[in-house]
Amino acid sequence: MKKYVILFSFLALSATILAQLPSNQYFSKEIPQKANKEFQFLAFYINQAVISDMYPENDFLKGQVVGRLFGGNTTKTSTEYTSAYVEQRLIPFFIYQPNLFNGKATLRASFELDWTWGDAAYGAGGNFGGGFSADQVNLQTQNLELELNPAKGWFVNIGLQRIFDTPYNPYKTMFDKMTTTGYRLAYFGTDGVGISVRKDWDFSRIKAGYYKLYENYVQLNDDVTLMELTGEKDISRNWKLGASAYYMRDRASGAGGVSILSQGLNSLLATHNGVYKFNFKNTDYKADIVWLGTFFGRNTEHWNDPLMVTGFVNFNIGNTDTLLNSKDPSLGYTKATKIMGVAANLRASYRYGQTANDVVTLDALYSSGDSDGLKDGVYSGVITGNQWGAPGAIFISSGAYLLMPHGNVVNRYTPAIMDISNMGYGLTAVTLNASKGIIPNRLTAKLGTAAAISNVQPLGGGSLIGTEFNGNIAYNFGPFMSLELHGAYLMLGDFYDSKQSSYGSPVNGGVDERPVNPWTSFLVFKWLMF
Repeated sequence: MKKYVILFSFLALSATILAQLPSNQYFSKEIPQKANKEFQFLAFYINQAVISDMYPENDFLKGQVVGRLFGGNTTKTSTEYTSAYVEQRLIPFFIYQPNLFNGKATLRASFELDWTWGDAAYGAGGNFGGGFSADQVNLQTQNLELELNPAKGWFVNIGLQRIFDTPYNPYKTMFDKMTTTGYRLAYFGTDGVGISVRKDWDFSRIKAGYYKLYENYVQLNDDVTLMELTGEKDISRNWKLGASAYYMRDRASGAGGVSILSQGLNSLLATHNGVYKFNFKNTDYKADIVWLGTFFGRNTEHWNDPLMVTGFVNFNIGNTDTLLNSKDPSLGYTKATKIMGVAANLRASYRYGQTANDVVTLDALYSSGDSDGLKDGVYSGVITGNQWGAPGAIFISSGAYLLMPHGNVVNRYTPAIMDISNMGYGLTAVTLNASKGIIPNRLTAKLGTAAAISNVQPLGGGSLIGTEFNGNIAYNFGPFMSLELHGAYLMLGDFYDSKQSSYGSPVNGGVDERPVNPWTSFLVFKWLMF
């Protein structure tokens, strides 16, 4: 990646110099032998036209819509309405590495500019700005971090940075690898402030991090803090084995966080993101949660032979205490709930042709569920970063589009299963995808299917969540520039027959019957520019 950045920077600089010089001076000037690496610009551009039967009922959700389909974000499906819109996004990266420090210090900044065509003008707000006359204030800070390289193999990142649940440096690793190694961003895949320290050897790597998820009142002990320790070792030419420990200290009692939704175990964010909502009501709580896991990979970059295998097993263990009397905090806390859940994943990919697109991939995911709603004092489901962020984890590499999240999104991110906990019911999901380079490295096609069952059935509902069929065809104009046509259809299962009251069930968006099957199609232009 570094070689490509240097090459493209050199070409751009050379072209600028030649354009500025009169023709009779060309041979009298020496062309630089090396590009100026102090300042670099990279960007990801995406434009997509979408047609689907999904939309949010809430009038305020016209910009960014994140969360579970049929969840607290009011997203619905319909036979009466068809959504049709065009979205646009640019994620620019600005990288400054001064020669004064000889590569030992790097400043990175990345931003987001998103909008739906025709949505707003002459205003302020994220995810808006594509209206007639434009002139919208819309610049979202994604990352702003400093990386120090005090010694060979040592890297210290300080500030607003990537919090990814893999052992690899997110600023020096292709994103596809981040989504197929470690925990595949299923537990933590977002941005946050803190400090991380990593050491990379030739055949092993280790990372430690301290992140302040929410500060709340600076004078009070009411913060949310995350710590991590992750390591991986190459045990042979093909096999890698890793392990990790994460610790979450939540003293915010649901305060702070995502806008009016707040964050934490008992916030409104839970119903939006499709995670389990702990029934603590307005009572203050303290939570200490630990994730202990291991992950492995064989031929993780598909370079050595046709077979690639990755997988993980991760346990979340913890305790929550609630305040005995909110009017008299001096009475202290009492034990409320223990936490003990597990998730496991196995993914195998076989490359049968000459290109990276000639592959067949089988992906299986399991997460435990809770069947009694804490009546036994134990939550036996899974907890992820989606409990604190929107989103806080993104399991976007299964190959599904509607059943589970897909990465081709701008302002609308609403899969049926937003979080691997499946609202605390747990799940068993399998996806099968096959792609082919029709014209090698130029024209590719893909077909896929996905199915999932709930390990715990909701009241009045069954176990089958749904079955999806999808496909795409993509034409590559050149390196990292493509035009793609995608489509997907999800047949909802009897999981959505759930009815817990006369007002319906939160599983199916509160309707009295199974919702309409969701479908989507979109034409997308993408360009990763250097």
